[in-house]
Amino acid sequence: MKEVPTPRDHRDGRMSGPAAAPIPDDTRLYRIGEVSRLTALKPFVLRYWESEFPMLQPVKSPSGHRLYREEDVDLVLKIKRLLYDEGFTIAGARRHLRDSTDGSGETGERAALAGAMSEGATSQLSRKMLLDLRDGLRSFLTLLERK
Repeated sequence: MKEVPTPRDHRDGRMSGPAAAPIPDDTRLYRIGEVSRLTALKPFVLRYWESEFPMLQPVKSPSGHRLYREEDVDLVLKIKRLLYDEGFTIAGARRHLRDSTDGSGETGERAALAGAMSEGATSQLSRKMLLDLRDGLRSFLTLLERK
């Protein structure tokens, strides 16, 4: 483990002070500008998504700069795909990401099938489908109101 380098130290390879959080040695860190260029998103969008998606939490350097790990960049790309390509709302994308994996890393579909053996699983799946349908209908209504 090594300490989180500050953005200046990140370029020249020196280590930051003792207040930095430990991270694995082989982790590549990206500054918000680099993530912005990699994902073709504005930095303010990335900062907004941090407030909307609790699972997106880049490491902060002692000086407060955001340092994204490769997992964070992958998550940003997944959120972008859900919102821009698949037409999810922010709430729908958040729910999809939250439901897609449970604590063991098992996919939500596999967990749902395993849970189907228990009582009440059918009503849980129906509720999820209804919530997703509601989000989709709200998106269409928003589109229609703009015209």
